[in-house]
Amino acid sequence: MTAPMIAILDDEPEIRVMLSDALEEAGFRTKAFARATEFEAALKTTAPDVCLVDLGLPDRDGLALVHRLALESGAAIIIISGRAQVQDRVTGLELGADDYIIKPFDPAEVVARVRVRLRGGRDTGKAQTIATFAGWTADFDRYALTDEDGNETPFSHAEGEVLRLFLGSSKRLITRAQMQESLGGAAGESFDRAMDVRISRLRTKLGEDPKNPRLIKTIYGAGYIFLGDVNWQ
Repeated sequence: MTAPMIAILDDEPEIRVMLSDALEEAGFRTKAFARATEFEAALKTTAPDVCLVDLGLPDRDGLALVHRLALESGAAIIIISGRAQVQDRVTGLELGADDYIIKPFDPAEVVARVRVRLRGGRDTGKAQTIATFAGWTADFDRYALTDEDGNETPFSHAEGEVLRLFLGSSKRLITRAQMQESLGGAAGESFDRAMDVRISRLRTKLGEDPKNPRLIKTIYGAGYIFLGDVNWQ
């Protein structure tokens, strides 16, 4: 099983080291960056499961970066910032962040918050980790989709949150409000756009026709419905 990847973006070296040490001791993989340009370049070849983002970056507006990540990335986003004003926290969450931690912080708190995000905001209590449907096998321990020919396609934790929600509610309408309640994050346009990105990526990985998907159907004005028969192991 591959450990979740956590990306750390902070211009303070001592914070990067502190977070990397705490997260790696907890069993995660990490990649740390001092500048947004380095971080964005790495995203072209690496798909982190959670991004820890400082707002006070030397080369980019942190809030603008958070908004872009929310729209284009499948990762969960946790802001770590010295900005303690309520409006800063509200703005960060409205722009698509999943959580907001104020400096100074205890590294153990960050590890706990990361674990919460990787559970989709809540512990479902489900023991099943493998689901089969429509010729596909989804392994939530290995974060991999396998087709009938044995070809594997990896998926991120963020994509897995959405896929598990669909598989657990097969043939039932899932509204946007239900998605927000189950997956966490701030409701609004940023959340909707982030979900659209994740669902689009899942459809691509499942080989769906974008004009007429057979598994993940959009019910316009209402939400989504997953049409496959699902068996859990």
